[in-house]
Amino acid sequence: MLVNIADIKVKRRIRKDLGDLESLKDSLRRYGLLNPITLNGKYELVAGERRLEAAKQIGWTSINANIIENLSAVSQVELEIEENNQRKEFTDEELLEGYKRLERLRNPRFFRRIWNAIAGFFIWIWNTIISFFKKK
Repeated sequence: MLVNIADIKVKRRIRKDLGDLESLKDSLRRYGLLNPITLNGKYELVAGERRLEAAKQIGWTSINANIIENLSAVSQVELEIEENNQRKEFTDEELLEGYKRLERLRNPRFFRRIWNAIAGFFIWIWNTIISFFKKK
């Protein structure tokens, strides 16, 4: 659901340091909001403070949100902890593989050259076979 940012209330939060938001702001500009923030029925923030703050800083006036009605205070804190605690960063190997894959997709020329070499080899074989049978 699209919600006006001005209508969202941010009450007491567990996270005190939002950290550097520049890369998140860049991501929002480039890809939009990939994961909606979470609000309770009173439009109080439950999860997604960094996303909300980054959206404010880049001038958004509305943001996608999941609204969960009838949350107890205990459930809200549980959700905030769970949402932040269940993330798993990429390992160094996973991140390296991801960037390699991205580079291959962005620059397919290397693979195209390999493909052309393979195709050229098979064309050469085909032409060799054809010329062999023509001589007979």
